[in-house]
Amino acid sequence: MRRPTPAPARSLVAALDVGSSKVSALIAEPAGEGRLKILGTGQRESKGVRRGFIADMEKSELAIREAVEQAERIAGTNIDQVFVGFSAGGLVSDVASVELAIGGRRIADADIDSLLDAGKNSIDPAGRMLLHAMPALYTIDGMNGVRKPNGLHADKLAVDIHVVAADPSPVKNLDLCVRSAHLGVEAIVASPVAAGKACLSEEERELGVALVELGAGVTNVSVFAGGMLAGLKSLATGASDITDDIAAAFGTRRNEAERIKCFYGSAMMSPRDNHDMIELAPIAGHQEGIETQRITRAQLVTVIRQRLEHLASEIEAALKDLGFAGPFGRQVVLTGGGAELKGIADYAQGVLGRAVRVGRPAMPGLPDAHSGPAFSTLAGLAQFAASDELDLRTGFAAPQVEKAGGNVVQRLIAAFRTQY
Repeated sequence: MRRPTPAPARSLVAALDVGSSKVSALIAEPAGEGRLKILGTGQRESKGVRRGFIADMEKSELAIREAVEQAERIAGTNIDQVFVGFSAGGLVSDVASVELAIGGRRIADADIDSLLDAGKNSIDPAGRMLLHAMPALYTIDGMNGVRKPNGLHADKLAVDIHVVAADPSPVKNLDLCVRSAHLGVEAIVASPVAAGKACLSEEERELGVALVELGAGVTNVSVFAGGMLAGLKSLATGASDITDDIAAAFGTRRNEAERIKCFYGSAMMSPRDNHDMIELAPIAGHQEGIETQRITRAQLVTVIRQRLEHLASEIEAALKDLGFAGPFGRQVVLTGGGAELKGIADYAQGVLGRAVRVGRPAMPGLPDAHSGPAFSTLAGLAQFAASDELDLRTGFAAPQVEKAGGNVVQRLIAAFRTQY
C-alpha cells in the first residue's frame, strides 16, 4: 500500500470540544517546531449533551455555533473545518500486532508500507467505528521499541498499531451535529488521545501512566505505556453527579449547588470545616417567607466525599482491569473539569495509593480562562491537528476490537525498557 501523502502545512488549526457541561472552541496558527500560536477561544454552556452523548441536536448545534463564532471574533478570522473531541462512553482500545518476513536484507520504505497494509487488513471491520489506528513501536528480530526501522537489516519486522474505536451511533450524531452548524469535520478524536497529548510528558507515556479525565458526565480512565495509549475504560459518572448530590442533599438548585461546590467545596476535611458557614438559596428561590439556608462546610465536604468514594472505587477497579499495577502502575494524572476541585489530588493519592498530580494543558499562549484541566482535551485536539500523525483509519467504518488487558500494558513497558 502507499502511505497517505503528507498533508500540506496548515495555515490554521481549529479544535472543538463538545462536552456535557460546556462546548469550547480554539483557533490557532502553527508556529513551527510543533508550537501553536493561539488566535482565539470560545466557550458556551452545553445544554444538549448528556454523559457525552448528543441528547438534543438543536441545543447542541446552537452551543457549537456560538462557541465557534466567539473564537472567530477574537481570532479575526473564519474557519470551516474542525477537529472534534469525542468523550462519550463506548470507547474501546486495543493494540494490533503484525509481522513481516524481510529475509535479512535492509528494510526499505516498501517493506514498511507492506507491513502497515497488513496491519490495516488485520483489523476486522464488524460493529464499531474506527477513530484511530496509529502505528507506534516497531520490533526487529525480537528487539522491541524501535521507532525508525528504515535502513536496518532484519529477518523479521513487526509493528504495534494503536487502535481506538467507538459505538457508531454516538459518533455519527456528533458528526451530524457539527456539520449542522455549517462546519466540516476533519477528524473525530477520542478524548483520551487528545488529553494525553496536552498534559502528559513523553517520558510519562513511555514509562507508564494512568490518565483519569474527570468530565462533567463521564470519567475516562486510560493507561499509557511504551509511548502509546494501551487501554481505556469509560465510567458513566462525573463531576455533575457531585453537583446533583449537593442539590439533593440541601434542597437547592443545580446552579447554586455548582456555585458552592466551586467556591467552598473540597475533597479534604479540615478542622475549620465545622465552624465555616455557607449560605445557599433554597430551591424555591428567594420567595417571601422562605429563609436562606445555612450549612457548615463540613456538611458540604461530607456529601462531596461520599460521591468521590464511589468514583474512586470505580477508578481503582478500572485500573486493575486495564492491568495498571506493579512497579510501573504508580503514577496517575487527573485532568478534566472535575480535577479543579480543591484537594482532589491529595484525596486520590490517599485512596488509590499512587502518586497523583493534576494535569493541565502544556500549551503556551492559552488564555488564563482556558488554561485549567477542564481544557486539556481542547488543547490536545489542537496539538493533535498540528501533528499530522500517520493514521491508518482511512477507508474503515467499523472495526471490532476488545479493550486491551494488562498483558498489553506489560509488553509495552517491557518494549520501552529494552531501549536502555
